[in-house]
Amino acid sequence: MPEPDRNHGVDNLASADGQGAPQPGSERPRKIIHIDMDAFYASVEQRDNPDLRGKPVAVGGSRERGVVAAASYEARKFGVRSAMPSVTARRKCPDLIFAKPRFDVYKEVSLQIREIFAEHTPIVEPLSLDEAYLDVTENRQGIASATEIAEQIRAKIRAETQLTASAGVSYNKFLAKLASDHRKPDGLFVITPEMGSSFVEALSVERFHGVGPATAAKMNRLGIFTALDLRAKDETFLRQQFGKAGPHFYCICRGIDHRPVRADRVRKSVGAENTFSRDLTTLDDMRAELGALVDKVWRYCESTGVRARTVTLKVKFADFQIITRSRSSIAPIPDSATLTSMSTELLAGQFPMPKGVRLLGVSLSSLSAESENDDRQMIFEL
Repeated sequence: MPEPDRNHGVDNLASADGQGAPQPGSERPRKIIHIDMDAFYASVEQRDNPDLRGKPVAVGGSRERGVVAAASYEARKFGVRSAMPSVTARRKCPDLIFAKPRFDVYKEVSLQIREIFAEHTPIVEPLSLDEAYLDVTENRQGIASATEIAEQIRAKIRAETQLTASAGVSYNKFLAKLASDHRKPDGLFVITPEMGSSFVEALSVERFHGVGPATAAKMNRLGIFTALDLRAKDETFLRQQFGKAGPHFYCICRGIDHRPVRADRVRKSVGAENTFSRDLTTLDDMRAELGALVDKVWRYCESTGVRARTVTLKVKFADFQIITRSRSSIAPIPDSATLTSMSTELLAGQFPMPKGVRLLGVSLSSLSAESENDDRQMIFEL
């Protein structure tokens, strides 16, 4: 195993939380770690099946309508990426091996990793099963160096799970996440306050937190392609163009991010979706498929005690166009029959469909009484 990358000499993050060295009277700088497991799903499959080690592996469905959920680094060398149609992935890598997802196993390993985080700090914000932010400004072992904590966490993850993790250390969440990606896989990188502003200046705007495809396209139309372009615009201009997000963009391109690590985030939604082996065209066929999706979502609600007020129907057509339709109730949805009725009404309201349907999905949002802490949207694939 190669020696992991480190950039020693800056491990205490001794200064600042915004733009270089702290000013007199400024608040104490935070010490943030972002841990990102390396090719998590695929690595678990390679760990548990020695025949897959060193080979290009994709976790997901191998059928014609399947989608890649995760790819090993051996597969990524061929251009295979998550969310890629399986047929495209196989075309890029003819020797690609598909492994069926085992989400129960991935969740079990994720819980092991979170127990390791908890040995150091209670302030952990999971982003998904394979990544999280940790605030170690104050930590349970009284270790002054955030980099030392990150090294200990990575070493224990390797020892207990036989998997590798990359870590980024910095004084805010945005930079910590950039740092964890800087020397993947099995890497560790630190961005100090003195490095922050210069580190982001050449980044494309697509790399910034809060900039999605539509916002990036608008920025590009305004001649904004990089952090330096964004810095050339004053806050008033950015507020005029991007509303409440304007001040955030003004700060983020300067390496400033005041978002706290939040340990109390709750799941925003839960859903199930299925891609069909053939395009569906009739309401009866779609109703039958919808029933299985509703059953899966409601089983999750029953097992966790969570309830919701909003149902969303997702339809992906044969040409990959996606539409969503939602309906909310005043009180939480009480049972599966009500969920079935609301979902079916949403579906029937879209008929006649303009084209064949390749995927249907049902999700619940406006959740309450959730027993788990996780702010991602959980989607079950059938």
